[in-house]
Amino acid sequence: MAKKKKQVKKESENYKELLSLEKDKNLRLFAEFENFRKRTAKEKLDLYSSANKEIIQSLLPILDNFERSISANNYKKDDGPFLIYNQLKGILEKQGLSEIENPIGKKFDINYHEAITQVKTEKKKDIGKIIDTVEKGYIMNDKIIRYAKVVVGK
Repeated sequence: MAKKKKQVKKESENYKELLSLEKDKNLRLFAEFENFRKRTAKEKLDLYSSANKEIIQSLLPILDNFERSISANNYKKDDGPFLIYNQLKGILEKQGLSEIENPIGKKFDINYHEAITQVKTEKKKDIGKIIDTVEKGYIMNDKIIRYAKVVVGK
């Protein structure tokens, strides 16, 4: 009888050990699945934002042309081209697009600006600073999609 109790106790311990191993496997599998789910959701979001980025980048020259046309023809705020420009700009801003702050007079920053040319300056304080902006820069969802093209003083 003592042998049977020992044998039952040993079997019980084996079952507990097997149960513990199966619980551990189950937890690991669940954790692996959660990681997979999070990773695929992030990849999906990245794919969506990169698709938007390409479309918005292709619309930026149109936005630039609108700005040039408005300033060249002295359109007022209630004229058609100005209204269309504001509508287009508003739609792009809803998608996460924003202009890089006007850099004129600020120090050249390689993280936001692309130097097109350098111009000699008479004032020493203007050396290394931006003198003119040739093309605006844009940021979309905290990532630069177009650097501001600038003229730097030397």
